[in-house]
Amino acid sequence: MTHADVLIVGGGIMGSCTAYFLKKELGFAGSVHVIERDPTYAEASTTLSAASIRQQFSTPENIRMSRFGIEVIRGLKERFGADADIGFREGGYLILASEGGRAVLEANWRTQTTEGADILLLGAAELKARFPWISTEDIALGAWGRTGEGWFDAAMLLDLFRKAAREAGATYEKGEVASLTRTGDRVTGAVMADGSARSSGTLVLAAGAWAGKLAQGIAVPLPVEPRKRTVFVVKCPETFPDMPLIVDPSGVWMRPERDLVIGGWGPGEDDPDPAAYGDFTPAHDEFEAHVWPAWATRIPAMEQLRQIRAWAGHYDFNTLDHNAILGPHPAVEGLMFINGFSGHGLQQAPAAGRALAELIVHGGYRSLDLSVFGFDRILRNEPVLELNVI
Repeated sequence: MTHADVLIVGGGIMGSCTAYFLKKELGFAGSVHVIERDPTYAEASTTLSAASIRQQFSTPENIRMSRFGIEVIRGLKERFGADADIGFREGGYLILASEGGRAVLEANWRTQTTEGADILLLGAAELKARFPWISTEDIALGAWGRTGEGWFDAAMLLDLFRKAAREAGATYEKGEVASLTRTGDRVTGAVMADGSARSSGTLVLAAGAWAGKLAQGIAVPLPVEPRKRTVFVVKCPETFPDMPLIVDPSGVWMRPERDLVIGGWGPGEDDPDPAAYGDFTPAHDEFEAHVWPAWATRIPAMEQLRQIRAWAGHYDFNTLDHNAILGPHPAVEGLMFINGFSGHGLQQAPAAGRALAELIVHGGYRSLDLSVFGFDRILRNEPVLELNVI
């Protein structure tokens, strides 16, 4: 196919959700063509993520997007058929705060519960009673997602959306987009690595961590860069009953994975430079410097553990505010963004894909109003403040 009414650059969870909602849910009559560099998704942010979902954000729109995500997960069989399963474990998030972080956690909890999220605030004694293997010595408060939070198999979720999109009429092509094409104030398509061209009525930029580089090539300042994140897998001699995904005040996180524990570290304001293309070498130094000491402090039994393996993936990191960039460019026609989710994209992809499909088909949002994440804030340099970035 050399022309598509909607050309989607990137066939990961963002691109596939967009294609699905266009063709299956909204019945878009035009052609939808998805270009994906690697259909095995071996190096995709989707499949290399920690594959989890939470309601614990500070921004109402982020909460609403993830609440739709959990609605989709709970309704997989109705949407995709009786065999649809992604191994969802509703274990919850437990976000811990020291005394200095108490006020922020309480304010976030008020926003979350107003939005209908099932989050409990637990003091140190309550935490110790519910999770006796946790050290609460320096902890003032914890926010625990009793329902609506957990983890799942990312590849299985992607496969469901991708197959359903194709069955509904979307086409997929294996190929690498080298650049986008722009004529005046309109994006007109893409040029492939082999030199061939694809034209479009609307181009959806769903290229993940590398979307910023493609946008830069057509003089569009998209503040999205790849950031490497390492996930460590360990075996502990003890088990931790009903262990949720724990976010420590140190920035380290962990969660169970069958009889193992996985986790990593979020560097916060000290985030390193953008990852190099193809750099998936785990940052092994982070384990000794940040991860293991924090784990052993929070759960003393984790002083004794054995590292099994590690892997690294790329965040599509929004350098302005770590939030989604969604919708059309206000001055460049034919270009739609679905970028910059900075680590919470997988759980929000169904809502984001539905929203973008609504913009394409109807010219406006019909379900969730996500205009707060529009590209115009990038041009105004007005970040959306999200306090729960992990």
